[in-house]
Amino acid sequence: MCDIVAGIESRGFIFAAPIASRLRLPFVPIRKPGKLPSDKLSVAYELEYGSGQLEIHKDAIAKGQKVFLVDDILATGGTLAAAASLVKSSGGDLVGAGVVIELTELNGRNMAGIDDLYSMIKY
Repeated sequence: MCDIVAGIESRGFIFAAPIASRLRLPFVPIRKPGKLPSDKLSVAYELEYGSGQLEIHKDAIAKGQKVFLVDDILATGGTLAAAASLVKSSGGDLVGAGVVIELTELNGRNMAGIDDLYSMIKY
């Protein structure tokens, strides 16, 4: 079980928010830079076509809270790995992640480094 459902901007929000609502758990957005209003943690990461950055509010996850990450697609795994890093930096315990689509040829599952990683559709 988890305490928080975190969604990765932006299409991850579409899936994470209703999951959190259905489970009656808080939803935490993990966003691209410059979109969160208060103190935040950030992480830079590499993509196959460049680089990216993600941010989370410093107080969004309390130490020891169990977090489940949600995103729309798993390609190279860089975004999920960065989001997992933010969860851990904030003191959270990453209990797993779920994606709608996994592009298996890109081996993103290995890059993400998340033990309990679920995908609904694999291409």
